[in-house]
Amino acid sequence: MSRISLTLACGDYDRTEALRTGAVRPEGVDLTYLALPPEEIFYRMLRHREFDAAELSLSSYALNLSRSADFMAIPVFPSRTFRHNGIYVNTGAGITEPADLVGRRVGVPEYQMTAAVFIRGVLAERHGVPAAAVHYRTGGLHEPGRAEKLPLPDRVAQLGIEVEPIGPDRTLVGALQAGEIDALYSARMPLPFALGDPSVRRLFADPRRVEEAYFADTGVFPIMHTVVLRRDVYERRPWLARSLYKAFEEARQRAMRPIGETNALRYSLPWLYDEVERTRAVMGRDYWPYGVDANDVTLRTFLRYSHEQGLSDRLWEPKELFAPETLESFLV
Repeated sequence: MSRISLTLACGDYDRTEALRTGAVRPEGVDLTYLALPPEEIFYRMLRHREFDAAELSLSSYALNLSRSADFMAIPVFPSRTFRHNGIYVNTGAGITEPADLVGRRVGVPEYQMTAAVFIRGVLAERHGVPAAAVHYRTGGLHEPGRAEKLPLPDRVAQLGIEVEPIGPDRTLVGALQAGEIDALYSARMPLPFALGDPSVRRLFADPRRVEEAYFADTGVFPIMHTVVLRRDVYERRPWLARSLYKAFEEARQRAMRPIGETNALRYSLPWLYDEVERTRAVMGRDYWPYGVDANDVTLRTFLRYSHEQGLSDRLWEPKELFAPETLESFLV
């Protein structure tokens, strides 16, 4: 039986390893898996539509959906992360609590990036820092010249939100160290912090405690990335959406089932068993689900944040984001 050749660009994760190695094969598909860093995947997919399918920023996908709708997503979420830990401050800026961010200059690689959407939403909703209360400066974290991959909607400025790029020869980490910006919202850990530079610290001294409290209060485990098919690929073969969804789900289950095994540690963490047990105690056994229904609260929270921050012109329903073939299944 002939199979369809499909190229998928996705990160190198435990939950996708079986797809990368071919241990899990999507039905009817000969899969070429390109393991690339997220920034490269997003740039190449959004700018040049290079891949048949790809991991994609949830925020970028929603922004594109409001415009040209070049992609169709499946409810697979290979990257999700709490983001309280991604707020960094210059230690000399006098910022000791979230409220001190009001009126400050804050760096962010791209205003529309999902991590920044969640950070701004959390700060507005729980810490009294509205999105428009901060002056945003965009640019490359470690390399100069980064720009928004997608133009920002006019609504952003209409809501009084100021977004300006830093100089073309500047980096955000350099600006933070020099005091040219007071704080930084970043998905990646800035190198000065990783190297122990005393001029940079996290806003929250114990971010895990704050993140666990956030989850306990809201039930939200922030989704960063989804998986998309190019619209033309999907429209030619709608069955690919379900085929890929099933394969991603099987790969996820293969990774999650043995994660807490103590016979031989699956990952290079000495107290892995304790971490797994702690996480399950806080978040439940199935803490990384795929599918729309299991992620309804998280998706609705993201979509509300996106709308409040001017990125979407209307409040989307979660099911509107995903291929209808993935929203229900047959019963026997």
